Amino acid sequence: MNSLPFAAYDEALDWVHGLLRFGQKPGLERMQWMLKELNHPERNVPFVHVAGTNGKGSTCAFLTQMLLEAGYSVGSFTSPYLDNFRERICYNQQMISEQEFLQLANQVKPLVDRCADSTSYGPPTEFEVVTLIAILYFATVKRPAVVIWEAGLGGRLDSTNVVHPLVSVITNVGTDHADVLGHAEEQIAGEKAGIIKPGVPVVVGETSESAYAVIEAAARARRSSVYRFGKQFRMRIEESSRGLEGLRFRYNSLYRRHEAEYELSMLGDHQAANAAVALMTIDLLKEFYAFLLEEEEIARGLQRTHWPGRLEIVARRPLLILDGAHNTEGMEALAKSITQLFGDRSSIRILIATLADKPLQEMGSVLRHYGPQHAHLYLTTFDFPRAAACDQIAEAYRAADWPSNQVTAIHDWRPLLMKWLREAEEQDHIVVVCGSLYFISQVRTVISTFLDEAGE
Repeated sequence: MNSLPFAAYDEALDWVHGLLRFGQKPGLERMQWMLKELNHPERNVPFVHVAGTNGKGSTCAFLTQMLLEAGYSVGSFTSPYLDNFRERICYNQQMISEQEFLQLANQVKPLVDRCADSTSYGPPTEFEVVTLIAILYFATVKRPAVVIWEAGLGGRLDSTNVVHPLVSVITNVGTDHADVLGHAEEQIAGEKAGIIKPGVPVVVGETSESAYAVIEAAARARRSSVYRFGKQFRMRIEESSRGLEGLRFRYNSLYRRHEAEYELSMLGDHQAANAAVALMTIDLLKEFYAFLLEEEEIARGLQRTHWPGRLEIVARRPLLILDGAHNTEGMEALAKSITQLFGDRSSIRILIATLADKPLQEMGSVLRHYGPQHAHLYLTTFDFPRAAACDQIAEAYRAADWPSNQVTAIHDWRPLLMKWLREAEEQDHIVVVCGSLYFISQVRTVISTFLDEAGE
């Protein structure tokens, strides 16, 4: 095995990408072994650990922006990325530099090789190695006041679950990644609840009663206090405030004397729910860990938060919105948001591409039930190994009761998107591009190139 150090960032990144996507067997043994060999750098970093089926990225973005507005240095570890791999590891919203990533990759590679060759645990996965690099970055290079730490998949056996956070957060419980986490909601809730640590408070967003019962039981067993959406903290949207500029909502918690009103620039009622989860987390940081955030800083942080690829308006003529609705719950949230914002217009065009292992018919059903009934769907594929074929998606959506005359299979989405973008004079048309975040990433690149060439 090559023991020479990497000479360039691209070489280090290729090595990381070449590691196993999934481990030899589930468990945290590899992470724990490597961290022990490094003398447990994770113990020197304050974390807020965020898990959940949907809304993790947005909740992390709200938390990061509020803390930054209050003058705190903030690390963030998120996934996946949209434009650049280094987006996953940030300090004060600035990506880890290529040189820093290269140095840390060279530091961990001998350890990764030893774990693979000299232990019974097998070779570490790509995500485990990136997680390890992130821990070292925050523990030895930047030392932020707090790290907003997003779980990858599940929670209990996720490689991020090696930290002892200040607060644990479970945004919600859905049925994504059922092949790994299980098909029963209670089983998935148990995996998410695996991030709860003894004595560490846990904030829980919108969940069913059955899922919450699992989380509550896990918290009780670990003597952790639970703060549940709708109980210990509440949010209500100002109905008249919804628009393309965002919305307003009112929030209160058991640690607030008075209800407060906040504005969001991000679109969708689900973002107000995510913001409420972030606010409850901030309330706990203030109450138990002496974090100091003024009300003006909190309000400014929420209003300034943006998270690419989540009901993101990227063009106005025609109105073009991108959203990473990659599972059933995400598609339901998107469908409701489109209907709330635009009603049932026949001028709505929805371009969809997703991964083959997603519940395609279920996603089509919730879009049919909650979304605009007269929209036209364009179902496509994209350049990614796990992408569903466009005919596969089209068949699933027709089986979900979408009329054939409202469903078109498109094998190459780029010419169609270019045609729509050039029809700038047709301002009444609304284009929504949604599905896998890997697809959204490719679309963003094409749109960015088009806008640059158009001089916008």
